Amino acid sequence: MHPLQNSKTEPVLEIVVVAVVEVVVVVVVVVVVVVVVAVVVVVVVAALIEVIVIVVVVVVVVVVVVVVVVVVVAVEVVVEVVLVLVAAA
Repeated sequence: MHPLQNSKTEPVLEIVVVAVVEVVVVVVVVVVVVVVVAVVVVVVVAALIEVIVIVVVVVVVVVVVVVVVVVVVAVEVVVEVVLVLVAAA
């Protein structure tokens, strides 16, 4: 028998686990990419301009990264919750 016919909790839990794994993978990939980009930017800027500018650039990059990650995670979670609710309905 299909899991959906047995109980509604199992597939929902499965969906939630998959969703969490997806979110974690997305966050890790985003963070790695952003860190690499940030390092490259810092190195390039360091070669060109003064320390104050570097600090400002780093702060801006970090803030942007945090905002992007939070938005991505929020969207993923909302989408997955909606899917879970639809699946459970």
